[in-house]
Parts: sequence; C-alpha cells; structure tokens
Amino acid sequence: GSTIDDAAGEAFDKVAAILKLGYPGGPSIEKIAANGDAKAIEFPRSMLGSDSLDFSFSGIKTAVLYHCRGQDMKGEDRVESMSQNEKADIAASFQAAVVDVLVAKTKRAADRINAKTVLLGGGVAANTTLRQKLTGVCDATKRKLLIAPKRLCTDNAVMVASLAYHKFKVGRFADLALEAVATS
Repeated sequence: GSTIDDAAGEAFDKVAAILKLGYPGGPSIEKIAANGDAKAIEFPRSMLGSDSLDFSFSGIKTAVLYHCRGQDMKGEDRVESMSQNEKADIAASFQAAVVDVLVAKTKRAADRINAKTVLLGGGVAANTTLRQKLTGVCDATKRKLLIAPKRLCTDNAVMVASLAYHKFKVGRFADLALEAVATS
C-alpha cells in the first residue's frame, strides 16, 4: 500500500504545527504524548475498515484541527490557552491513532503475503510507541521484526540525500544529460 494523501510523517509535522510544538513534528509529538492519555480523544483510524493496504492521514490531521478550532473552523484557536495536559492528551490520542493504522496495515500486508519478516524504517520508525506495538504484533504472529536504529530513522529526504552523497563519493551517478522520467 501507499499513502493516498498525507504521509504519516507529514501528519506528525502538521499536527505538531497545529499544537505549536515545533519541528520536526514526530519527536515533538512523542515527547509531549508521553504525559498524555492516548484514550482521551477518539481520533479517526482511516481506511481500517477496508481491505486496502493504502494509508490516509489527512482526515486525522483535520480532526485534530477541528478539535482545536471547532468544526466550522471559525472558532478561536484554543491552542494558546490549552493546558499542557490537554495538549498532551491530543498528542497522545493522535499518536495512538496513527500507530494503530500503521500497525494494522503492516500486519494486514504481512498476513496477505505470509511474510516471515517485517522491516521497519523511515522517519516515523523512530517513534517508540510504533516500535513497541509493532514488536508486540510481530511477536504474537511469530514474525521476525527488523528495526533500523533510531539514529537512522530520519526524514525520507535526508535518507535519499545521504544515499546520493555516498554514491557520488564513489562515482556512481549520471551526468546532466540523463533524461529522467517520473514513475508516477
């Protein structure tokens, strides 16, 4: 599957911005969420009811925005006046919803192809809650889980740039005459 709108990391960044927590959003959300109640707010878990392996995180981002500004978006931005506890509950509830979707879709994909091993990488893979929940699912389903060290779980653009740098250093690159074609 793939994302049909906002990626998980993008949703973390946007929700952190809504809550005025700073960038990058993942670590900011995770830090404050540690003091919150993940069951305080029932945010949507998009596309879990379908058999699809695709992801959608724009709805949860919008749900957080509506929670903070009101359904009509005409309400006062309450974030400035929120207590740290309320922000922590929002962050924890948001994080729980995203992790639930990521874990459920990963399990569904692994079940579908009868995978013996699951590999977790990317920026959001640094999230401790995601690591713990996916470890639990893999243990329960007798699958091996390979997780990149947190220091290697960074923004995708950074990972791509790092790979390009190492390839450039050893002379593995195309010249400027390359006619690149997008795959999608």
